[in-house]
This record gives sequence, C-alpha cells and structure tokens, in this order.
Amino acid sequence: MSLAAQISPHVPLLRRFARALTGSQRAGDTYVAALLEALVADRANFPDLDDVKLALYKSFLDLWSSVDINLKADPDVPAEQARGERNLQAIAPMARQAFLLTAVEGFSPKQTAQILGIEAGKADELLEQAARDIAGQVATSVLIIEDEPLIAMDVEAMVEDLGHRVTGIARTHTEAVALFGKERPGIVLADIHLADGSSGLDAVNEILQSVEVPVIFITAYPERLLTGERPEPAYLVTKPFQPAMVSALISQALFFDESSKKAA
Repeated sequence: MSLAAQISPHVPLLRRFARALTGSQRAGDTYVAALLEALVADRANFPDLDDVKLALYKSFLDLWSSVDINLKADPDVPAEQARGERNLQAIAPMARQAFLLTAVEGFSPKQTAQILGIEAGKADELLEQAARDIAGQVATSVLIIEDEPLIAMDVEAMVEDLGHRVTGIARTHTEAVALFGKERPGIVLADIHLADGSSGLDAVNEILQSVEVPVIFITAYPERLLTGERPEPAYLVTKPFQPAMVSALISQALFFDESSKKAA
C-alpha cells in the first residue's frame, strides 16, 4: 500500500489538531499541506514507526518545531503584524501539544511521548503542567447552540463543571443571534445542525459579522468539515465528547483570543 493511501484516512483529524494548535483554519491547513508536500517529495521524511497515525502526527510536529518553517512570513499578512504574531505565539509550548494530543486526539501518554520524542515520564509531567495551566484559566461565559435537549443539558453541566457560566441555550438560528445579543458571551459552543433546519455555521457567521468571539463547533462527523476546501471551523468537538476534549479546546480558543487582544 502506498504511503498516501496509508495516511489519507488520518489527514482530516490531523487538520483538526493543526487548527487547534495554531488557532486558525488557514494556518493549520497550511502546515498540513506543507507536510504532505514534504512527504511526497521525500518519503524519508516519514518516521519509521509501526503505527502510521503516530508517525503522521510526529512528522507534523517535527515540521511545526522547525523554526525556519514556523516563522516563514505569510505574503498576505502585513510585515509588522506578522512579526507581532510570531513574537507573541512563537512555537506552541510542549505542554499544550501534549494536552491536545491526549485530550483531543485520544493518544495515550505513552503514544504522546513517542510523537513528541520524549520520555514517557516527561509526557506525564507535561500533562500535569497543562492541567495546572488550564485550571488557572480565567472562567468565562458560554452560549450553547444545540437543538437536542439532552445533549444541551450535558454540555451545560460539563461547561459549568469546568468553572464557566452558561448565558443561554439556543435551539435555532434566530434564538442564537437573539441570545448572543442579550449578553455577549466569552465563547460559543455550537452544533452544526439546528432545530429549524438551518446551520449552526450560518448562525455563528451572522454573529461574527458584528463582533469577534471564539467559537467551538460540535459535530458527529468532523471529517465532513475538515477538507480544507472552504471556510471551516478552527475548533471542533467530536460527538460523543469527553470533558477533557471540551476543556482542552475551550482553553486553546481562549488562549488565542487573549493573545490577539494583547497584540492589538
């Protein structure tokens, strides 16, 4: 089987990881495209591991950790802005990488250590550090856009257990826009399909026309939104979801939101 055929099933979820790591669809997809181009040019760039998925993620983070590539200027971004963003974010801390690999991508601490090229004990230390950092994250307010009552209740309970406050639960596009207008939340958790037949993407896009706010989408079919062929979410929670995944993505989204405010 060709290398392309082996890694193809894992590319959509690698896009999710890359977007969460970088904080945007564009940046994440750019790194994934760069990786795929590198592997096409020279298969020797692919680690010799028994697990193809582990090798793919390791290849990605090896690329991400390359200063020359990570700091490459984006021709569409003004030079001053690009320098500010690079100085602010630089290379993602290892603790955030480890936490995203375990909480979002589902790798074990041992597998995470393999991907990061560190000892297993060091991976445990990084995960403990990430947990401390997230625990210290300032609590925020959350708008939930979800048309299934039981799922909405589960999400609400989970968010509150994480220390955040729910401003409201919307079941339709119209309700979502109205609730957001009443009390601007610090972050939005949105389902893709809503009760009125509309898309959660459409509701969020209308909200984002007037104000910037971090958004995490909830879907049972993440691969359908991870093609890289159109504007897509940077943060995706896969159903059925775990509290650790929600916690990881909320923390990551808030991190980049706070970073952008400091850079402004």
